[in-house]
Amino acid sequence: MNSYFSLYYVLIFLPIVILLYFLTPKKYKYIVLLIASLVFYILISSYLLIYLAITAISIYLIGLKISKNKTLDGEKFKKRNKLLIILVISLNLLILVILKYYGFLCLNINNIFSLFKLNIQMKIPRFLLPIGISFYTLQAISYIVDVNRGIIKAERNFLKLLLFLSFFPIIIEGPICRYNEVAPSLFNENKVTVKNLRYGYLRILYGMIKKIVIADRLNLFVKTIFTNYNDYNGSISLLAAIFYTVLLYMEFSGTMDIVMGSAEIFDVKLHENFERPFFSKSISEFWTRWHISLGRFFKDYVYYPISLSKFSKKIRKVFKGKISAYNISLIISLIALLVVWLLNGIWHGSGYTYIAFGLYHFILISMGNIFNPLTRKITTKLKINKQNKIYIGLIILKTSFLVVIGEIFFRANSLTDAFNMIAKIFTDFSFKALLSTNYKAIGLDSKDFLIIGVTLAMVFIVSILKEKKVNVRDLIEQRPMLLRFSIYYILIFYLIIFGAYGIGYIPVDPIYANF
Repeated sequence: MNSYFSLYYVLIFLPIVILLYFLTPKKYKYIVLLIASLVFYILISSYLLIYLAITAISIYLIGLKISKNKTLDGEKFKKRNKLLIILVISLNLLILVILKYYGFLCLNINNIFSLFKLNIQMKIPRFLLPIGISFYTLQAISYIVDVNRGIIKAERNFLKLLLFLSFFPIIIEGPICRYNEVAPSLFNENKVTVKNLRYGYLRILYGMIKKIVIADRLNLFVKTIFTNYNDYNGSISLLAAIFYTVLLYMEFSGTMDIVMGSAEIFDVKLHENFERPFFSKSISEFWTRWHISLGRFFKDYVYYPISLSKFSKKIRKVFKGKISAYNISLIISLIALLVVWLLNGIWHGSGYTYIAFGLYHFILISMGNIFNPLTRKITTKLKINKQNKIYIGLIILKTSFLVVIGEIFFRANSLTDAFNMIAKIFTDFSFKALLSTNYKAIGLDSKDFLIIGVTLAMVFIVSILKEKKVNVRDLIEQRPMLLRFSIYYILIFYLIIFGAYGIGYIPVDPIYANF
């Protein structure tokens, strides 16, 4: 069992946990979830559980100490809390940096040595990376900061805090949870109801269809083109970038469907991580709809602290009276955005492609903010109706295209490959090549395209209904029993028949589990 898409998870692990949870007295139900989470983690990451334990113990002890200090008056205790915050965050970030980025740092130091012709080479270590370390580290930071801010009280039950960090539906790919949002339902001695079982497993099934039918079917094509893009026309590179964007969305949002469905079975409320991002009219809006929990974390724990910091106040003093208040705020916003997007890129992985990915989106969002007043004036002067469906469609198409280009940086094997692929798209594009390419040799035949098209149409219809605030599962639940169960079985057989299995297919690994 290496992911939520494993049949061991869906048909063995999860049902056993549900049964034990159902049979356990209310007072100890959270213990069942904790044991299940630790077993799940050990099955995937083995002894690397020790790193999760270090994080849990450190924030537990420091959280209690901070709470105790906050009951005491005086500047001395405020300084102590600040020192404790710095200490515990530094410890957890140090673990993350060593395990995830130390090899990358050594590689770059060696390149510098070579540049200056120094006969020195650092040994590049290979560390095993604990599953979900980037997710639970950010959760730990949000917890300890919120304790210091007085948003939440420090949890005195260590087992509950450990469950918050390790809850098995969220440990691989998030979402990044806030303690005050998830704790009430996570420890609330919930009942397993028939409705929650149906709703939860229906969403799990939907997520599996997105990943196994679409993402796994596209993976071989994407891998082939990104590895051998020089052998193909630029139009095929663009198609591969589009397919990768679809693949990434179907894998990640499909995982979130399984996460949300699994949690829903236990009546645990999690914040949604996706809200139809490809209906976005700007890059800024896209990032409020895609990986929402990561964006919220950076906004609340990086962007706002920088915007309200002493450094920002000094900038306001320096420019006050010289430029408008709007432009001063814009400068501060851009500085905070730069830090956010550099961290966003680095969070995703140790490589220049990820840094470029972050900077790319920083530039796009910054340009949008800078030219927003001018854009409004132009659209007003030209009397463009922003509610016109054609105008909205074109804006959405433009935003989606910019996202696709950004995903080239995200997926490319190197920064050079990324720039070469983008250059090829704009300088060597041919519609004729799109029609004449032998797709079957790259892993996609006409049947694959038909299955992908039908499944994407299904996802698109569901997305439109959700955008209109229509709950699709409620619609199904309200149908007569025969029709309802017919829908269930049709979806199950659709997954079994049209899922990408066996020879010729390469299943997509849990992409965000690596981050």
